[in-house]
Amino acid sequence: MDWKLELVTLPVTDVDRAKEFYIERLGFRLDVDHDVSDDFRIVQLTPPGSSCSITFGVGVGAGTGAVRSLRLVVSDIEAAYEELQARGLESGGIVHFVRGDPEPKPGPDPERGDFMSYVFFDDPDGNGWGVQEAGHRS
Repeated sequence: MDWKLELVTLPVTDVDRAKEFYIERLGFRLDVDHDVSDDFRIVQLTPPGSSCSITFGVGVGAGTGAVRSLRLVVSDIEAAYEELQARGLESGGIVHFVRGDPEPKPGPDPERGDFMSYVFFDDPDGNGWGVQEAGHRS
């Protein structure tokens, strides 16, 4: 049996601001923006090439507080970073980790090892994201 994660609900304080951030800064596709009443609105967006979407809105039960450690996976961290920069995303730049050292180092992993290079950022509500590289072909 397959178990597929297809939707993650995020807490946001301003639905329109979050929608704009995910579309304009990250290039997510808008799947749904359904406004039933003042008490219920649901927005669903999907990252390019992903089968898992995010949702947020009014009355969707996301609660309060930020979700941390959300991950997007790309095959080229430098190309992804350039695209995010072109979209105006603020981040800490590309960093990589060295085995045995918990502190990130600047730039991509010199060996381009899977899950060693990242770009970290927060959305306007403090939900923490990381873009990580896997499957890079040098």
